Amino acid sequence: MPEHPMDPSTAYEIVHDELALDGNARLNVATFVTTWMEPQARLLIAETLDKNMIDKDEYSQTAALENRCVRMLADLWHSPDALNGVGTSTIGSSEAAMLGGLALKWRWRERMKKAGKPVDRPNLVMGVNVQVCWEKFCRYLDIEPILVPMERGRYFLTAEEAVKHCDENTIGVVAILGSTEDGSYEGVQEIATALDTFERESGVHVPIHVDAASGGFIALFLDPDLLWDFRVPRVQSINTSGHKYGLVYPGVGWILCRDEEGAAGGPHLPGQLPRRRNADDGDQLLAPWRSRRRAVLLVLRLGKVGYYEVQKACRDTARSMAEGVAALGPFELISDGSQLPVFTFRLKDDVENYTVYDIADRLRQHGWLVPSYSFPENLHDMDVIRIVIRNGFSRDMGRFLLRDIQQTIDALAKLERPLQRVEDTSTFHH
Repeated sequence: MPEHPMDPSTAYEIVHDELALDGNARLNVATFVTTWMEPQARLLIAETLDKNMIDKDEYSQTAALENRCVRMLADLWHSPDALNGVGTSTIGSSEAAMLGGLALKWRWRERMKKAGKPVDRPNLVMGVNVQVCWEKFCRYLDIEPILVPMERGRYFLTAEEAVKHCDENTIGVVAILGSTEDGSYEGVQEIATALDTFERESGVHVPIHVDAASGGFIALFLDPDLLWDFRVPRVQSINTSGHKYGLVYPGVGWILCRDEEGAAGGPHLPGQLPRRRNADDGDQLLAPWRSRRRAVLLVLRLGKVGYYEVQKACRDTARSMAEGVAALGPFELISDGSQLPVFTFRLKDDVENYTVYDIADRLRQHGWLVPSYSFPENLHDMDVIRIVIRNGFSRDMGRFLLRDIQQTIDALAKLERPLQRVEDTSTFHH
């Protein structure tokens, strides 16, 4: 006999009670993902849950909003032709990154075929600190990932290291604008200049894709003189996450290319990324991995001044908190929140009776979700804590967190040895 259907109110109560066991999203300083929006955003979400973004013809006004967002980003990122910006929204920045990587591979393959050279050994150069989606991309598309390891004092990809690993089979270099490891920017302009020299000496052209998942909505408002976007001629494509410092709930990402050719949909590769023309929604890029999602997450209202004020408040809070952590005594800052509103710190070498994992475990008792983890290859012995400051995290909350860190290390300092770790309780979120 089939089970009798559950009363909707009973089902709601069960799910509601189960979700109540989750941590408090506002106290989660591990994630880069937006955990707070204004009440009006919740209303918009409720009123647009029935709209499917993939149906461009049925929801032409939503499609028009998407095109406006693409043009706004193209303008903010100094596209050569912002009015006709080439790009699309995606489920998230991972999908956007994969589309950018796919265009890198197609253009490289076309160049190699024209030169009469084999196309069976493509590689992609990037720091070992890249988001895991890039390793997945290389596995899915049969590309050799060249992951440049870290060294003590160098926690991201530099121009020198990038060029050192390039050859004629390199489809591109991925530069990260805001590393998830420590919040630092990689030098896009410096990498581009080094690749210019490399091309003059070798004849090999290597483009850049900028993974600006977090920094794409930070640098353009807070660091306007930093050259990382389409002002750098070698930058072919850029991805970002709307649901990180784009200030909207999950999930929406964006991928923009310099031009049609950069999207592998121009005259050199006709039809690879086709465009559909529609009188209502304009010229729409048809990305091959487009997915179904809600429409409301395209709608932004803050404007340039609003974004500047929000991001500046986040960075000011991060820098203030980093100074507070350094003043506690047992910590050494790895980064200080002066780029992304993110800072990372480790215990000084003379602290032997507790670890960063002990600190993270104790902070959970206060409700804080704090990531503790080791750095990647070559620096596995460096264990750190990372704090991510997002919109909705106030100075008062920062003071409460510093207070709880102080209480935690005061208690742990009385231990004779580190606590035994039964399992990995790290809350590190790439």
